[in-house]
Order: sequence, then structure tokens, then C-alpha cells
Amino acid sequence: MNHRSGFNALSRTTAHRRAMSRNMVTSLFRYERITTTKSKALEVRKAAEKLITRAKEDTVHNRRQAAKFIADEKILNKLFTEIGPRMKDRNGGYTRVLKMGYRQGDAADVVILELVDYKLDDGSEKEAPKAKKAAKKEDK
Repeated sequence: MNHRSGFNALSRTTAHRRAMSRNMVTSLFRYERITTTKSKALEVRKAAEKLITRAKEDTVHNRRQAAKFIADEKILNKLFTEIGPRMKDRNGGYTRVLKMGYRQGDAADVVILELVDYKLDDGSEKEAPKAKKAAKKEDK
């Protein structure tokens, strides 16, 4: 029996699947958080984790191997200058899949695929100046 060997073809041709994977990995590195279906996220995560592992060591060979997968030069640079060094102390598990629920149209499982160290902007930076003003008023 040959259960679960290989990968999920996602009901797409090879060229379509490869292009979709490259685009989604590029978007993941650009925004550090994307929303997609569960099956796509689990496939994209494999490629993303391999690229982050390569980015931990910035060599010409690793850059060229990653450039075969990521066409955008700015994103490639971000991968090797920001994302790779941030993950230097981790031994894998660079991404996280968070379940959101079901899509309205076709009831597909929708998830958020994000980098583990992603920081959500919760507006605390906007509240900090208000806190300073309140502290100044109390001092007077």
C-alpha cells in the first residue's frame, strides 16, 4: 500500500500548481501572513520551510537556489536579510497554520498561514502617545 506518499496535486496541472506555489510563497514572505485554504497552506508550507532553512545561511549557492523559486528580487533580499536571521536559532517549524472556519461559497476550510514570529499590529503603538499625555496631565 502506498498511502500518502508524494504530495497533494490540488486538482491542478503541474505548471499551474508550481506557479501558484511560487506566488503564495512569495506573498507569505512579503506579508508574513496569508489567508488560504487548508490544503493549499499545507503544500505551500513545505516549500516555504525549505527556503527559510536555506536563508539561514547567506551564501551565493543558497541565494541562487532560492532565486529559482522566488522571482521578486526585493522579497529574495528580505528572505536572506530579515527572515533567515530571525529564524537562526530555530530548528524548523518556521510557519504556523491557524484555522479560521469555512468559506461561505464552497465550505472549504480556510486557514491563516503565517511565520511563527509574526507580530500582529494591535494598535498599541497608537495608544502609547495617549498614555504619555495622560501621564503628563497627572504630573501637573
